[in-house]
Amino acid sequence: MRSNAIRYYLFQIQQLNFGMKSQLFVRLSALVVAFSVISLLQGCANTTQAGAVGINRTQLLVIPSAQINQQAAEGFSKLSQEAAKQSKLNKDAAMTKRVRGIGERLIKHVPVFREDAAQWAWEINVFESDEMNAFCAPGGKIGFYTGIIRKLQLTDDEIAAIMGHEIAHALREHSREKASQKGVANMVLQTATSLDKSGAVGSLGGIGLEMLVHLPNSRAMELESDVMGLELMARAGYDPRNAANVWVKMEKYSSGKQNMAFLSTHPQGEDRISLLESKVPSVMPLYEEAIASNVNKSAVENMTKAAVSRKKSTRNSKK
Repeated sequence: MRSNAIRYYLFQIQQLNFGMKSQLFVRLSALVVAFSVISLLQGCANTTQAGAVGINRTQLLVIPSAQINQQAAEGFSKLSQEAAKQSKLNKDAAMTKRVRGIGERLIKHVPVFREDAAQWAWEINVFESDEMNAFCAPGGKIGFYTGIIRKLQLTDDEIAAIMGHEIAHALREHSREKASQKGVANMVLQTATSLDKSGAVGSLGGIGLEMLVHLPNSRAMELESDVMGLELMARAGYDPRNAANVWVKMEKYSSGKQNMAFLSTHPQGEDRISLLESKVPSVMPLYEEAIASNVNKSAVENMTKAAVSRKKSTRNSKK
């Protein structure tokens, strides 16, 4: 379906040159067709289930996931090896244990969005760095920088919110989606440009693709990752009401200086805070269920330990 659609629209672009005397009309028409093919192909796939938060945006995915995942795994391995050489890999044992513990609890719930993700080769490393960053590369390679934990004095709930957000990027295969969008867009634009002798299509098209395709979709990806991360943290027993604190702290740290939301790939803090807060009621039952389950589990474990202890005491007394 995708290949047929691409061929059809490329054919339409070629037809624009026949019988047209107005170069302006040709240029504008070519751009319209270029954007049309992208819009048409956006609804070709969906990498995840909707979950309780209802993520159902369809995606353009024309690049094989194996290709993206392999590149990500190689990059993560190289990054980890370089950090190890500099004694900056998992240097703080307590922090590494803390981050990995949070990550493991979140990963248990990824099948809610996609079942195959439970079989991914998940890895979690903590990098000693002042950089305020965290990521989850395609295929489940998680990196957390000590800078963001220390500078923002993150609680476990807040670490879970950030990590849940990053895991959501991997589950939704946003890297693969972005690469697919740019690949198709550039292919259509190159065809349109080759038919336009003035060069206007190339300059106008480049600006148009960035403003109308790449940036808006990047913002959409960021926001849906926020929401999916909120559900993951709630299911793992981390309080979703504290997720917005991350962006409150981030704004304070950066003194509120951010680029205009329309020109930024990341939504402004206020936008994220409002969205996260609006979604909390939909995931609170999941959090409450997780807390109740943990309480019951702890009670059972305590009862089991007490029973074992009594048996040992009985044996010892008989001796």
